[in-house]
Amino acid sequence: MSDEVRLKPIVFCGSSRKDLLEFPKPAIDDGGYQLFRVQAGDEPDDWKPMAGGGHGCFEIRISDEGDAFRIIYVAKFTDAVYVLHCFQKKTRKTAQHDIDLAKARYQDLVKELRT
Repeated sequence: MSDEVRLKPIVFCGSSRKDLLEFPKPAIDDGGYQLFRVQAGDEPDDWKPMAGGGHGCFEIRISDEGDAFRIIYVAKFTDAVYVLHCFQKKTRKTAQHDIDLAKARYQDLVKELRT
């Protein structure tokens, strides 16, 4: 029996990869490491369920010099970890347009996977 960990591929939906790469370098590095943990079947260091995003959506919470960044993803599907949305959080409460975008991408993903 092998101790090798099989990593799920990461699939970025919409502009999520471009948006992640617009984070400051330390936040990009932390986000990449946290996504690696998810790929390996572990939990990110700081996460919570993403209410309103879709069944099985979670958000990775990243802090960098007082700024807050989020990566919304879903890992419940066997074929990949899907990154739905990446954004800088400007207020205490997540903006509704960020929730709506993640939800729309989740719904598109589910439709695509059914075909």
